[in-house]
Amino acid sequence: MSLFKRLLNPKKNKASEKEARGKYYPEEKLPIDEKFTYNFNKNGGKFLYCENLEEILEAFDNILMENDWYEKDVFCINEQLTSRFDGFNLNFSKKGKATFFLSTCESLVANNGSILLSSNQMKEKKLNELPDNIVIFATTSQLVDTISEGLRIIKMQQKGKIPSNITTIQDFESKKEKDFMSYGSSTKNLYLLLLEDL
Repeated sequence: MSLFKRLLNPKKNKASEKEARGKYYPEEKLPIDEKFTYNFNKNGGKFLYCENLEEILEAFDNILMENDWYEKDVFCINEQLTSRFDGFNLNFSKKGKATFFLSTCESLVANNGSILLSSNQMKEKKLNELPDNIVIFATTSQLVDTISEGLRIIKMQQKGKIPSNITTIQDFESKKEKDFMSYGSSTKNLYLLLLEDL
């Protein structure tokens, strides 16, 4: 089938592929990075892929420019991030009252497009106590398929000192109509700066 026919008739193409593979043949599994990207974007997150630190700094500068966040207060408890993004005329604070939250994360969960955080990133604060705007700095090696894989990694890395406050952020855009499953979740405007490290 030609490329144009596949583009113009995507439903027909999928049906014919399914018929060719058979009714009971298992579904094709997406690679973990594609699955995360798809689910993260579906949740409303803003994704910026960078190949090196220069691109990270450029993307961070673009985020600040887009939102007019220069000379604003930033909640950040990670000293390495504070020194890495020090040249942007920001007021770094370890208190929750800020324009945005700058942090790393424990894992990027592919099967639901969420960000796994713990008290290592946000101390004992709850999600609704964090600023509405969040910028997460992560690497491609932090991609995991499920939340349980992310929890297993935390357990292995912490060796008996498991963080007390573990949560995921999954809702990145406000929905006009909340469903039962999203009741009580706090919506965040989230940017992900993803650095290629594999």
